[in-house]
Amino acid sequence: MNRAELQQLARDRVQDAKVLLEARRWTGAYYLAGYAVECALKSCIIARLMKTDLFPERRFSEQCWTHDLGQLLRLAGLEPVLDAAGLADPYLGKSWELVKDWNESTRYTRKTRRDAEELYGAVVDKKHGVLSWLRSHW
Repeated sequence: MNRAELQQLARDRVQDAKVLLEARRWTGAYYLAGYAVECALKSCIIARLMKTDLFPERRFSEQCWTHDLGQLLRLAGLEPVLDAAGLADPYLGKSWELVKDWNESTRYTRKTRRDAEELYGAVVDKKHGVLSWLRSHW
């Protein structure tokens, strides 16, 4: 999967999450909103690799095969950038605090309306959302 495909997948999963929210399918909406962030972070990793002529360390690609958003943020080289952005925009920092705890196993747990709406908002908010911020780095 290439960078453009990951970006499109992130956009598609956000749209899917919105439809599921409207259909009151909280668990699916929660899962897909988080999955959109995973795809966006993987696109950011590719963007980081494209900016350098260095060959990544041996285990780098293995480390990318994860659903751990915190790890993906580090692999994209964006952890210090987000820390600085979160200081400048505390609402973005709060959004990341909500989003970072998402993981793929949430598809096996029931989520409430509040859970789904909070995560979706933290992902898509145009001014303070994680996905909006990630788009400036992919």
